[in-house]
Amino acid sequence: MALPSLSRALAILTLLSLQGCAELPSLDHRHASTALQNTAATSLGRTLVAMQKAHAGKSGVFAIADGHDAFAARVLLADAAERSLDAQYYIWKKDISGTLLLEALRRAADRGVRVRLLLDDGNTPGLEATIAELDAHPNIEVRLFNPFIGRRSRVAGYLLDFGRLNRRMHNKSFTVDNQATIVGGRNIGDEYFDAGHRIPFLDLDVLAVGPVVNDVSQEFDRYWASGSSYPAHLVLRAASTASAAVLIEQDPASLVYTEAIARAPFVREMLAHRLPFDWAEVRLLSDDPEKGLGLATDDELLWPQLKRILKTPKRELLVVSPYFVPGKEGADFFIALARNGVKIIVFTNSLAATDVPAVHAGYARQRKRLLASGVGLFELQRKAPAPDDEGLQPSIGSSGSSLHAKTFCIDGEHVFVGSFNFDPRSARLNTEMGVVIDSPALALSITDSLRREIADHAYEVRLTKTGALQWIDRAGGKELVYELEPGTNLWQRLKVNLLTILPIDWLL
Repeated sequence: MALPSLSRALAILTLLSLQGCAELPSLDHRHASTALQNTAATSLGRTLVAMQKAHAGKSGVFAIADGHDAFAARVLLADAAERSLDAQYYIWKKDISGTLLLEALRRAADRGVRVRLLLDDGNTPGLEATIAELDAHPNIEVRLFNPFIGRRSRVAGYLLDFGRLNRRMHNKSFTVDNQATIVGGRNIGDEYFDAGHRIPFLDLDVLAVGPVVNDVSQEFDRYWASGSSYPAHLVLRAASTASAAVLIEQDPASLVYTEAIARAPFVREMLAHRLPFDWAEVRLLSDDPEKGLGLATDDELLWPQLKRILKTPKRELLVVSPYFVPGKEGADFFIALARNGVKIIVFTNSLAATDVPAVHAGYARQRKRLLASGVGLFELQRKAPAPDDEGLQPSIGSSGSSLHAKTFCIDGEHVFVGSFNFDPRSARLNTEMGVVIDSPALALSITDSLRREIADHAYEVRLTKTGALQWIDRAGGKELVYELEPGTNLWQRLKVNLLTILPIDWLL
């Protein structure tokens, strides 16, 4: 047994030494490009010109909560593109929705549209051949943010370059002809668009038109030209001719999904230009891309910008965050607000619903302190979904849904929608972006939706007089009380309890 173990150790050491000698390629000859500005004559530009004149200086926003609508919006925008398409994502999966959207990019490029795709490199395994193939298209350029030098072992990369590779680009945007953009919490993958058999995520995007679109385009340019963005051809092997698009398009599950999308009322409304935009002041917030190298100053980070704009809530703060890890500093912030009479509601994942138990441990560490100060905590339940209209059964052990939206509503007047989680990773490590929308109507809509979701699908977490936690389920008009985290087993609870002991909040 000793010899195989020794061989494995030597192989790992050899891999590490080889990777340690490698360096990232030079960016000296990287091609420069910026967002196109003369796009008013495009179909999108002509469609929007009258609306924008009627709402001078304001941007139109339309919130997209439904996964099918979110997918359709991206495909329809890509198919409407005439000049440019810029997409920036943390995750892009090679599944039904991911492949269909890549084909939408390819169709646009085949029509002569300039396509720029910026992907974080932390989630590209399995997609590298497809990326290289797309990058070989004359009208498509792909760049990778904070790429791994060694493509065969990500673990070795983390060991040798942890300070850089632990910082990821978490931004999400999809911008067409510099006239319309989609920003929010969704990555590209079946769980984000309620496709296939995967657990769907409860998520939120906004489709925006007007002045904020150019702000998003300029921010894309900053990231595209940053020292962390490497042309894919400098990092990946040359493209092969293999493509999974035809197989995906012929897959029965894909056909069922695309037919369901085609029937969605949202598609008819968008094609007929009848979406009811809410016109408001909209401000883009984003981390400086230098954060990806650990070089951004505090003033260049999203969270200080957000605090300056929103100032201190006076009456009410609603927080929706799947990975809510306030830490001591953040908990102190919420506690001070609650003691000053601000009503605070936090909606996050329960242990049973979360996809990252370690993050739940960071949240659990502050739970009693928050409750004792009057902060309201509500956790999404884990419930198996019913079969859908097409008769497709969920996979065994499916939670039915998991919270992924990231939004704040402040005093019924201001709304933040973006990629920012209320956790140390979003604050200090990953780059993030989002929009602040000054719209009482949108704030009311999101607040009403949140309260319905809490009433139907959430536990209220309560602190008893003895200092113990209880989970209250009021769905169906009955009140059920749980003394242990519902839907979990002993091993899950033990693992989280052990993780709460470790000083890992800064990584979460």
